[in-house]
Amino acid sequence: MSIASTATIHPGAIVEDGAVIGADSTVGPFSVIGPKVRIGSNVTIKSHAIVTGLTEIGDGTTVFPFATVGEIPQDLKFRNEETRLIVGKRNRIREGVTMNTGTAGGGGITRIGDDGLFMAGAHVAHDCQVGNRVIMVNNSALGGHCIVGDDAIIGGLSGIHQFVRIGRGSIIGAVTMVTKDVIPHGLVQAPRGVLDGLNLVGMKRRGMPREDINAMRAAYQMLAQGEGTFQDRAQRLNEEATSKFVQEVAEFILGYSDRSFLIPD
Repeated sequence: MSIASTATIHPGAIVEDGAVIGADSTVGPFSVIGPKVRIGSNVTIKSHAIVTGLTEIGDGTTVFPFATVGEIPQDLKFRNEETRLIVGKRNRIREGVTMNTGTAGGGGITRIGDDGLFMAGAHVAHDCQVGNRVIMVNNSALGGHCIVGDDAIIGGLSGIHQFVRIGRGSIIGAVTMVTKDVIPHGLVQAPRGVLDGLNLVGMKRRGMPREDINAMRAAYQMLAQGEGTFQDRAQRLNEEATSKFVQEVAEFILGYSDRSFLIPD
């Protein structure tokens, strides 16, 4: 066990031998820290939280009561192999959130970026790769192997099917089931997940230049109404794009995926 001299461990907490607790971190009462856990500096583990498995918690992160971080995957193929969960810096992991370690078949690592907000009851399954500044609203869930780009928002009570990619800057409305890939900066809503335009509000809030927003609108129209297959349209965008954001959308569509795409109407 390695506990920094400036860390504060409540007498009612259980910190198992082998755990590492960084400087100025706090572990609250009735929390359990497993023997292979590494907690960075200025981390707050509130009461009744569990951090277990081969798990790393980045600096400045807060884990709220009754969250379970680093438990084994909910995967029948899992055979107790040693896999990891890596949580980045300054995340807020709210009450009842669950985050699982990876599986050998999925690369062995579940990874969370920096500055995320995971609201009460959210679930991140095995082998997910979650970017920076992602928001998962209450009781939303990622299936295994999902990839979520930076600045994405997943609405409350929404479910993302395993292996789905959620593009950077996209937004998923509440109570939505997403079974196909979502292009960067896409807007998805309706119970069975319909691509219903672009996340214009998010694009503006993040300071996307007006000319790029106009280019994205034109690209969306081409994807919706252009000639040829969806892949043909994306290839044409890739060849003709003058905006880096349009280029990003084209490359996303042309990249490898285990799923099909939500296509503009």
